[in-house]
Amino acid sequence: MQAAFLPDRGVVKVSGEDARNFLNGLVTSDVTELKPGVAKFGALLTPQGKIIVDFLITEAPAGHGGGFLFDCPRPLAQALTDKLRFYKLRAKVTLENLSESLGVIAAWGGEPAMQPDLTFADPRSPALGYRILAPQELAAKVAALIGADLVEPSAYEAHRIACGAPRGGLDFIYGDAFPHETNMDRLHGVDFDKGCYVGQEVVSRMQHRGSARTRTVKIVLDGPSPEAGATILAGDKQVGTIGSTAGDKGLALVRTDRVADALAAGLTLSAGGLPLRLADPDAVRNASKQGMA
Repeated sequence: MQAAFLPDRGVVKVSGEDARNFLNGLVTSDVTELKPGVAKFGALLTPQGKIIVDFLITEAPAGHGGGFLFDCPRPLAQALTDKLRFYKLRAKVTLENLSESLGVIAAWGGEPAMQPDLTFADPRSPALGYRILAPQELAAKVAALIGADLVEPSAYEAHRIACGAPRGGLDFIYGDAFPHETNMDRLHGVDFDKGCYVGQEVVSRMQHRGSARTRTVKIVLDGPSPEAGATILAGDKQVGTIGSTAGDKGLALVRTDRVADALAAGLTLSAGGLPLRLADPDAVRNASKQGMA
């Protein structure tokens, strides 16, 4: 088993007697189902349905003061705190950015020998393993407790990419992407049965109409990696952009209809003059058919 402290992740806490209902009316995940040791993947959206920030959220046990803890991108932790404060109005909630004192450890490749406080399974996919919220200075101690080798964050990045889990800022742009485009619907990040939340009408319409034509997909690189953000071409037609890469694996944001047409025409995909392949061409073909339905 491996574990890595993730310096790009921060922690925001929301507590108070109204915290659960307050959050449930704002975010894409069903906060009513949370309890200590259980997490949800979700996002706070614009009214137009685009992702402001995505996160993993869990309930803190009473011994840690209760409330809800967001595992979110550290550069956006204060912005998330401020945005939630904007929606607070008269709700009895307290908002704190704890990123200076509390961080995030990812653990994968096995089962923890024990589960320290504030441990939860990554709700996006069992392959992604576990998250543990702890100060950075305790990372080595936590790794030893769970029976894991402490490795560099780059090792987790490679694992995340291999698992096909998009990362905001690399695989999509915050404020410009819909949840379906980042596969949040497939990674258990949107609850389509819960009540209203910000942006819900747009997201529900995309779900019921099957109108998402842009998707994050796995790619295979046969040589050097193109730069993140490089345009993917099929012939001379733009079909997507490169996201994060590690070794011969990567993620890309593509128009499934255009890529499906390129595959049907036998065209080669490239970015920055470098060839690439889809890891699962049939998934893109099927997604294209669903988008046209």
